[in-house]
Amino acid sequence: MFTDAKARLSRRLFMSGAAVSLGSAMAAPAFGQEGTTEMEAPAAQGTIRNNISSFRMLDWQDYFANTQNGAILVDISSRALHFWSEDQTIYRLYPTSVPLSDDLTRKGATSVVDKVVNPPWRPTPAMKERNPEWPDVVEGGASDNPLGSRALYLSWQYYRIHGTHDTRKIGRRSSNGCIGLYNEHIQELYELAKVGTQVLLI
Repeated sequence: MFTDAKARLSRRLFMSGAAVSLGSAMAAPAFGQEGTTEMEAPAAQGTIRNNISSFRMLDWQDYFANTQNGAILVDISSRALHFWSEDQTIYRLYPTSVPLSDDLTRKGATSVVDKVVNPPWRPTPAMKERNPEWPDVVEGGASDNPLGSRALYLSWQYYRIHGTHDTRKIGRRSSNGCIGLYNEHIQELYELAKVGTQVLLI
């Protein structure tokens, strides 16, 4: 009798602990000093790939000489964007979409050269060649605008850090070269970043 009761108690404690652990994993904040985790749709074989292990806080000193004008680090492999303010009192970590393939990916140092609210979208010549049916322009503010509600233009032609109305893209290889964020995240980053903010893609 005592052994059976003890076994039932152990099972209840185990199940309770498992539920707490699962609940904690699913309740990560959307942004701020602790990043979210994301989970992709099942692959062809039914496996699930996730970003939990590599989506972590980083130190700016490992990537920048200073934080003058603020600093943005985009980690393509972990699909995360890190921001540090110039005075280092603000740190943000956001999930992102990244380019579909390595040939569309550009890495290295650049900077923010313009900030645009409700930016218009125009396909690049290469994109238009691959998809001639695409429109020449989608005006800013349109619900189908691929740049979402805000965009940070980089010194590299055609490259942007921008929002997206299609939230399924975040955490995935889904862009033609740009870095995408949830609209609420790009709106926050838009206010934090400035023209001249350093950007590094790794």
